[in-house]
Amino acid sequence: MHIDVFTLFPGMFVGPLQESILKRAQEMGRLSIAIHNIRDYATDKHHITDDTPYGGGGGMVMKPEPIFRAVEAILGVGSPLPKLGEGPGMGASIPIILLTPQGRLFTQQVAQELAGHERLALICGHYEGVDERVRTGLATDEISIGDYVLTGGELAAMVIIDAVARLLPGVLGAPEAAENDSYATGLLEYPHYTRPPVFRELTVPPVLLSGDHAEIARWRRREAIRRTWLRRPDLLLIADLNEMDRAILADLAEETVRVRLQS
Repeated sequence: MHIDVFTLFPGMFVGPLQESILKRAQEMGRLSIAIHNIRDYATDKHHITDDTPYGGGGGMVMKPEPIFRAVEAILGVGSPLPKLGEGPGMGASIPIILLTPQGRLFTQQVAQELAGHERLALICGHYEGVDERVRTGLATDEISIGDYVLTGGELAAMVIIDAVARLLPGVLGAPEAAENDSYATGLLEYPHYTRPPVFRELTVPPVLLSGDHAEIARWRRREAIRRTWLRRPDLLLIADLNEMDRAILADLAEETVRVRLQS
């Protein structure tokens, strides 16, 4: 996979992209990342990329021309670009994603969707925002990483790159590693333990030391459901549950009632 990032602050990406899983993914040849400075595509003497908003108001707005020029030059497309999935051309096959608080919420499912593409383009907004014509005439998708506002889209881009990269084949080492993550199965992940078996009088559940892999699998599934029940019950409404899972939920509900009656 190749990811193009369009930003006013390329220096923000220097450290994070050269550490841990992202570094490994690039060394393996599974991932390549190109950081493009939008300011390089401003044609005026001072390379201005923002201006005051029409209609007044505080803050500055990123100008459309440098962003259009940058994306079109790098992706090899011309304006107007078709929306994602509409018509032929590179613009239709490469998601051009504007990172904005107004976009669709980034989830594990969206990460899996993006991991299926060979190339992505991420546009990092900044200041008060981006000229609306970037959204309507250039971007094919808009993504938000949560219901809060950041200074710019750079940190959001890093989050998306990290979440997508770990889904690429071979990047995590163990083939099933990403499949068992929290949210990947629709549930939060079960608790993890490692050596020593006793630490400050806190012990590892005996089942994990038993060597009974079938029983361990059942325990992990139950604990994943328990943790989701207690922390994110909303996920259970859309999780893919079988009859055994529903029986576990019924037991947990009865257990909760008993605890409340005893308290």
